[in-house]
Amino acid sequence: MRTIFTRRAALALLAGSAGTAALAEAPLTSLRPRPRPGPASAEEIARLAPRARPSLADIISSANLGGSVSVAVADVETGEIIEEQDAATALPPASVTKALTALYALETVGPRHRFATRLLATGPVADGRLDGDLILAGGGDPLLQTDELAALAVDLRAAGVTEITGRFLVWGGALPYEDEIDDSQLDHLGYNPAVSGLNLNFNRVHFEWARTGSDYRVTLDARSAAHSPVVSVARMRVENRSVPIYTYAADGEIDDWTVARAALGDGGARWLPVRRPALYAGDVFRTLAQAQGVTLPAAGRLEETPGGIELARHDSPEMEPIIRDMLRYSTNLTAEVVGLTATGALSGRPDDIPSSARAMNDWLARTHGVSTAVVDHSGLGDASRVAARDMVALLSAPGVMGRLSPVLKEHDLRDAEGAPMTTYPASVRAKTGTLNFVSALAGYIRTAQDRDVAFAIFCGNLERREVAKATGEEIPDGARPYAARARNLQQVLLRRWGLVHTG
Repeated sequence: MRTIFTRRAALALLAGSAGTAALAEAPLTSLRPRPRPGPASAEEIARLAPRARPSLADIISSANLGGSVSVAVADVETGEIIEEQDAATALPPASVTKALTALYALETVGPRHRFATRLLATGPVADGRLDGDLILAGGGDPLLQTDELAALAVDLRAAGVTEITGRFLVWGGALPYEDEIDDSQLDHLGYNPAVSGLNLNFNRVHFEWARTGSDYRVTLDARSAAHSPVVSVARMRVENRSVPIYTYAADGEIDDWTVARAALGDGGARWLPVRRPALYAGDVFRTLAQAQGVTLPAAGRLEETPGGIELARHDSPEMEPIIRDMLRYSTNLTAEVVGLTATGALSGRPDDIPSSARAMNDWLARTHGVSTAVVDHSGLGDASRVAARDMVALLSAPGVMGRLSPVLKEHDLRDAEGAPMTTYPASVRAKTGTLNFVSALAGYIRTAQDRDVAFAIFCGNLERREVAKATGEEIPDGARPYAARARNLQQVLLRRWGLVHTG
């Protein structure tokens, strides 16, 4: 087994590329929990608490968000609601959905599960020749990178293989194939890739361009820490236009992209989604194997479940650290893989993402008695609905905090000017969620009195969101100011609930 931890750099890049419209709010460096002091004194609380305590309705109104805001906070120990406003109003939870998915996977698949990617031979190996087919079989690993495929290529050569007499096949059938997570998103968004049982580089290809005289040099490669093999399953053409910036079409098994010359400037790079991830992985592995002196034909698909002799394998990290990184970097592919895997463990391989999401809704109702209506496992689809009261009921249900709190990211508390409050006598662990004109936050507060409360804050101006979607813009006018006002409201409420426990 090999585990290469440079994937964290890829996770940070994935999260950082998404912008306001993305479901990713990753820091560039990992955050470590700060040591907490003991319960704050009554004098300290009195010093920090406002003299006049405004009503929750007044605080929400002053945020000037428009649309709807659904808010609830409850004592974890007793489940008693401390404060709420429109708590039964169901709104898109955005990436807060990933907290539901995390619980689903931890309680069905378990924290120790690993995803295996294997090289299988259908015949014997003798004198450097595999007399049969070679199969690259995915197990759903959402973190597999080019460097790890390169290690498998080294292992293949170490197993004595330099050529094969049969086919080179790829199998992604461990999970259902989806050509994108949410079909309402723009085609070129790297955080909305395909999903399958064989994934690579978060199913993204690295597009880079540079001006050369009056033209551009463009490359598409499968970049990771140590390798950048050029790919043949995607291509890019620069066209003389201003808009749209990107177009996409499927040309057989090729992802056919064009980009507007007017948008390129002197040079740059971005990640684009891959729509045929299993063939993408096969294309990259073939190049890496050739570098090891192993000659392979072009990859073909294998539809049935593979069999054969295992020549090499790569095992992913365990499920719990995968989930921790998923929640920290808000990676949509990881969330969908984790959710689909949980449904598979519970009731067999699902047909698609929506049916798996329905299975998760049913499981949450049956196991924890809460009502959710999510349409995927990542929160990318804005048709999902969850009410703050139901989210808080789940977070304060018996045993849930023990599962979720260790994997949730520490959330900074900030003052009215936006500066971190490093000595504030309360701490927060939570999951954020952001779509254009949707902002969500849910998790746990350890209050100044050393009590644990669960909270959910769901904000959505759905009318403005629909208007913005019609523009086709990645970040439409007004989306950033809305997100900033919503984050400010969240901070005001966190400071309020962290200081005074009224349950």
